Amino acid sequence: MSGAGKPEAYIIAARRTPVMPRGGVLSGYQADELVAPVLVQLLKDAGLRPDQVDQVILGNALYAGGNPARLAALRAHLPPSVPAMTIDTQCCSGLDAILHGARLINVGAADCVLAGGSESFSRSPIRMHRPKRPDDEPVPYQRPEFAPPPFGDPDLTEAAAMLAEECGIDRLAQTDFAVTSHRKALDAREWIQSRLVAIEQEHVDLDGFTRALNIRTALRAPVLSGPKETGLTAATIACEADGAAAVLIVSERLLKDCDVPALRVVGGRSGGGNPAEPALVPIDVARSLFNDLDLEAGDFDTVEVMEAYAVQAMVTADRLGLNAGQLNQLGGALARGHPIGASGAILAVNLHEQLAKCRESSGKATVYGLALIAAAGGLGSGLVVQTAC
Repeated sequence: MSGAGKPEAYIIAARRTPVMPRGGVLSGYQADELVAPVLVQLLKDAGLRPDQVDQVILGNALYAGGNPARLAALRAHLPPSVPAMTIDTQCCSGLDAILHGARLINVGAADCVLAGGSESFSRSPIRMHRPKRPDDEPVPYQRPEFAPPPFGDPDLTEAAAMLAEECGIDRLAQTDFAVTSHRKALDAREWIQSRLVAIEQEHVDLDGFTRALNIRTALRAPVLSGPKETGLTAATIACEADGAAAVLIVSERLLKDCDVPALRVVGGRSGGGNPAEPALVPIDVARSLFNDLDLEAGDFDTVEVMEAYAVQAMVTADRLGLNAGQLNQLGGALARGHPIGASGAILAVNLHEQLAKCRESSGKATVYGLALIAAAGGLGSGLVVQTAC
């Protein structure tokens, strides 16, 4: 994404809200209301003024139009002159927003960008198709079309179940992966808690879904998709959730005025693949990034892979040669939930949180982080960062 002679982009602050299951304590808040306090806190963390922001870019997947980013920017008391855009690449939206923000800085079009994602499953609009004839009734639908014929457009849960069956990844292995995700999140809970932005009046400062899960209990969950041996259950599918996350990205010129740790955006890619196999697209995205940056899987000190489904993350880790010590060290979406438009941004926030700590514990001058996420329609996105100062 950046290279010789191009302005570098740096992430200097990263924050998120707690993630709460759909219908939980955040269910009264719209997507823009969730992310506005995150934007305010990011500027406080970096010691920057609202009038220094050049652009706000936020991902959102469920709101079917409008511009939640503009609402959020105004709620965060940014000057009305600051433009804001909302993008929708489904699950990739939050990470794609960050990639777009970094690209603005790479081409010299901005010095300061607030970027991330927000989602309220609880307040998302009810979807209905307008009738074609005046006497017809509106037709409700659960999700839009993500790929037209002749491409396959499977339900994502069905696609994940087919992947588990094709790869022979049984229910026990998936469940063990999910239990490990919860354990990691519990182990890191105190640290995670210290970095969350609480939503006013709700007084929640922990992810609501994380629990002390064990194999025996988790295996009792009924199979929701696929055959009994390899099927997906509520324990191995991330729950629908509400939440928001964002980062503050600046140019090197502005970085010099900020006394905060920074991550340099080394590379990023938004890719596409077979719409019928969406879970596999981030694998090709990662391999392209490795090739472009002359890096290997073992060069990364921490890797954030989206856990929309246990099998999706497991196949990605296996085919890229990632080890358990690298992967989702703070727990993954199986342990916190999946606020679709925010999930990719949460991965980037986790990288920011972990890399500074990782450099201290490892003693290495430079440490690398990787985030990967897949989306409906055969999309995938990846971000590579390294410690900068």
